[in-house]
Amino acid sequence: MIPRIKDIQPLNDYILFVRFDDGREVYYDVKSDISTIPSFANLLTEVNLFKNFQLDPSRTCVTWSEEIDLPSDSIYEYGQVAN
Repeated sequence: MIPRIKDIQPLNDYILFVRFDDGREVYYDVKSDISTIPSFANLLTEVNLFKNFQLDPSRTCVTWSEEIDLPSDSIYEYGQVAN
């Protein structure tokens, strides 16, 4: 089953706080994607782009632009579980 995002909040230093429908809460550090995925570099250079994300209607993907998106299963698997 693909995890669905219930709530998402951008934090300082390119961190996302994400709450899923099953109650799992994680912090996801987008900086690692910025350093390894060329299109993600725009999050550093375009003013306020990081905070202006959209959640797709299925709640399974976070998008910033046509070139930058992040699937919920990656966030779920690689995010640091919140205490």
